[in-house]
Amino acid sequence: MTQTRAYRVCPLCEAGCGLEITLSGDRVEKIRGDQQHPMSQGFCCPKGIALKDLHTDPDRLRTPMIKENGSFREAGWDEALRLVESNLARIREESGNDALALYLGNPNTHTMAGGLFIRPLVKALRTKNFYSASTVDQMPKMAACGWIYGNPGRIPVPDVDRTDLFVVFGANPFVSNGSLMTAPDFPGRVRALQARGGQMIVIDPAETRTAQAADRHLFIRPGTDVYMLCAIIHVLFAQELVSTRHLADLIDPGDIADLKDAVSEWTPAAAESVCRVPADEITRLARQIAEADKCAVYGRMGTSTVRHGTLCSWLIEAVNILTGNLDRQGGTGFARPAHVPDGSIPKKGFATGRWHSRVSGAAEVAGELPAALMAEEMETPGDGQIRSLITIAGNPVVAVPESQRLDAALAKLDFMVCVDYYINETTRRADVILPPASLLCHGHYDFFFHGLSVRNFAAYSPPVLEKAPGEKDKWEILAHLTHIASGRGAAADPGQVADQILGGLAENLIRAMGGPEKAGVTRDDLIGMLSGRRGPERILDFLLRIGPYGDNFGLKPDGINFDRLSASPHGMDLGPLSSWIEKALATPDGKIHLFPQQLRSAMAQIKTPARTGRPEKRTLELIGRRHLRTNNSWMHNIPALSKNNPCTLQVHPDDAGALGLENGDFAEITSDAAGICAPVEITEQIMPGVVSLPHGWGHDMEGVQMRVASQNPGVNTNRLTPGEVDWLSATAVLNGIAVAVAKS
Repeated sequence: MTQTRAYRVCPLCEAGCGLEITLSGDRVEKIRGDQQHPMSQGFCCPKGIALKDLHTDPDRLRTPMIKENGSFREAGWDEALRLVESNLARIREESGNDALALYLGNPNTHTMAGGLFIRPLVKALRTKNFYSASTVDQMPKMAACGWIYGNPGRIPVPDVDRTDLFVVFGANPFVSNGSLMTAPDFPGRVRALQARGGQMIVIDPAETRTAQAADRHLFIRPGTDVYMLCAIIHVLFAQELVSTRHLADLIDPGDIADLKDAVSEWTPAAAESVCRVPADEITRLARQIAEADKCAVYGRMGTSTVRHGTLCSWLIEAVNILTGNLDRQGGTGFARPAHVPDGSIPKKGFATGRWHSRVSGAAEVAGELPAALMAEEMETPGDGQIRSLITIAGNPVVAVPESQRLDAALAKLDFMVCVDYYINETTRRADVILPPASLLCHGHYDFFFHGLSVRNFAAYSPPVLEKAPGEKDKWEILAHLTHIASGRGAAADPGQVADQILGGLAENLIRAMGGPEKAGVTRDDLIGMLSGRRGPERILDFLLRIGPYGDNFGLKPDGINFDRLSASPHGMDLGPLSSWIEKALATPDGKIHLFPQQLRSAMAQIKTPARTGRPEKRTLELIGRRHLRTNNSWMHNIPALSKNNPCTLQVHPDDAGALGLENGDFAEITSDAAGICAPVEITEQIMPGVVSLPHGWGHDMEGVQMRVASQNPGVNTNRLTPGEVDWLSATAVLNGIAVAVAKS
C-alpha cells in the first residue's frame, strides 16, 4: 500500500510541536517531528510520538456508555443524549440552574472545540457553579494580569529567543515544554541563549532538568518565592535600580511609591530567614536583572499553586515592569495571535466577586469558583446544592485537593455526564459518558496557545483520518449539550450552534463598521465568503480574516484567511514579538495598574510571621513535579508513556538518614488531610526539608477501566492536599504542604 504523509500540530501540551505522520491507508505507521515546522524544527517529545498509541488504545471509548445497575453498557448517541436531556431538565426544574455544575479539564484548551464551543455551553447552563483546572493551575497569573493589564488573557510571555538573562521561578520548561509560554524545543532555545552569551538562572526547591541546564540554580523553600520577590524589588528601590524606561508614562507614580513602601521591610536578610536563599544571592540576582541589557523573569506552578500564588504572579510582573523589560525586545511581551483582532478586547478592566460560592463564600474569578471547593457544594444541603455535574475532558478526582472527599461526593450526585475518552477515576462515577472521535480525526488550531507564543505563529492542521461512522467530533458533542441546556433538545442540529457563533461575529463586525449601510455588506454576505467545513473551521476563517494579519474579507489581498493557512501545512511564521503595549492594555484608563488595590491588603498580611511557619507535627514540605512523558492522567494508559513509573517520593539523603529510609523502601506520607504510601527515591536533587511526588497518578480505584494505568497505578498526591485556597484567585494550594514521613 502506498504510504502518505500528513502534518499536524501536536495537541497534547502547550508547546504545539509540529508532527510528521506516515500513513498506510488509514493506519498510522510512524510519527516523528516535522523538520519543516518553523517553531519546533523537528523537535517533539515522547507524547507527540505516542499519538499513534492513543488512537489505537483498546481502552479508548468509541461509543457512548450508559450505566445500568452499577455497570456500563454501550449505547447509541440518540439514547445517550435523550437520557442526558431528561435528567438535566428534571434536576433543573426541581432545584434550579445552580443544581447543575460544569468542570473543564485542561485538555479543552488543546482543541478547537474547547476554544469555541465551551462559552455557548456555559451561557446556556446559567449556573454559578462553573469550575475548571484553571483553579488548580494558572488562575493566579490570570487574575494578576487581569488587574494589571485589564484582561486575564493578557499574559506577557518571555522573549526567550532574544533575551540575555532568563530568570525562572518555580517552573520546569525542559519537562513541561513551557507553560503559559508556547516554546517548542525549549532546551534548544536555552542552548541558543547560552551560545550567544546569555544566562538562565533557576530558583526552585528541586534541581529539575531545567535547573540542571541553568547557569545558576538557587534552592528555595516551597511557597516562599513571594518573600524573595519582595526582597528583589526592595533591592531595586534601595540601590536606585528602578528604570521603567518606555513604560514611565503608563504607570501611576503613586503606585511605584506605594510598592516601595510595601516591600520596605523585606530586605534580603529578612527574606533569607524565610526562604533560605542567602541574602547576598538575592542582592546579586536583583542587580543582574536590573543591569542586564535584556531580561525576562518567568514563573509557573511553583509560584502559582502556593499560599501566596497571586502575589507571586503579580510580583513577577512588577519586576519586569520596574526594570523596563515589559513590552521590550528580549524582555516580556504580548503575542499577537492571528485570530484576535487588535482592539477586540473591551477596555472594561477586570473585576472579581460578581458572585460567591454558597458554602465558603469564595469569590468568583474570571467566571469560575474554586475547584477545591466543589465537594462542599455537593455535600451541603440547601438551595443551590450541586446535584448534577458535567465534566469535559477532566479528571478532578485525581486533579483536585481532598480527592477522596470529592470522589465520595460524586458518588452521591443525582446525575453525572462526562465527555471523555476513558472510564477513569472520575468518569467511573458517571451515568453517561460521551466520547469524542480520536484526536487524529479533529482539525486543530491553537486558539489559546497562539496567544502565549514566544514568537507569533499560526498553524491549522486538518484531520489526519476520517472519523468512523457513528463517531462525533467533540464540537458536535458540546453543541448537543448546549442545545439540551438551552431547551432546544437533544435532537437539534449541532451545526446550528456553529451558525449562531458565526452570526454573532458577523453582526458584531457590521456594528463596529457603523451598521449595514456604512459597512456595505450584510451578515449573509460575510458568511457566504467563508471557507472550511461547517463548524470550527468556518469560524476560524472569519476570525483569521479580521485578525491583525487577515485579508479583511478581500480588502487586503495579501492577508491571511483559512484557505491560505490551510495551504501552509507546516504553519506560518508571523514574526517575533513586537511592542504594542498601548493597544494591548485593556484597563479603562489605558494605563498599567502596577499596584492593584485588590493586592494591597494581601501584601500587608504576608508580614505576619505566623504565616511563614509550618505545623510542628509536620516536619517536611511536599511539592509536586512534572515528568516529560505525562501531562494528563489519561496518558498513563499508553505503555510508552507510563513505563519506568516515576511515581516515587523523592527525599534528600539527609532527611532519609534521619528517617531511616533507603532507596526502594515504602514510606507513609501523612498530611492534615490523609495518608498514602509511596516508594522512596533518595536524591540530592531535592533540597533538605522537602519531599516530592508527581501529580496525576493513583489509578488503583475500583471501577477504573484503564488496564495499563491500573497495572502501574502510582499514588494520588491530591489525597494529601487539604483543600486550602488562595482566595485572591480561587486557586488550590498544592505545593508546600506540611507532611510527616515515616518508613512504612
